[in-house]
Amino acid sequence: MEEFLLIFRRDFNSKESQPSAEGLQNHLKQWQDWFAELSAQDKLSRPIQRWDREGKVVKSKNQILNGPYVEIKEAIGGMIFIKASSYDEAAEIANGCPILELGGNVEIRKAEMPADH
Repeated sequence: MEEFLLIFRRDFNSKESQPSAEGLQNHLKQWQDWFAELSAQDKLSRPIQRWDREGKVVKSKNQILNGPYVEIKEAIGGMIFIKASSYDEAAEIANGCPILELGGNVEIRKAEMPADH
């Protein structure tokens, strides 16, 4: 098994792209169910952790900006580490991610082991 990072992105700022209060509750339940399913299948390689929504972006010439992706709407909403045998399997797992239902996307990155291992 390999370790993959799933990065969840969507527009968290535009008012029209936000779910209603009831829709948000239903959406959070979908996340809980999805995480529980991944855990039951032993697909999580690290415990789920919460991430703040603020962050900083450091650019050249000592530029430090508040918040990730300040110049675009899309921002990282979270990330998890999973176990999968290939990019195809990781994509299949990501295809069940609730963020897709809100117009978001999932970026997948495979962890590479150092050459001396």
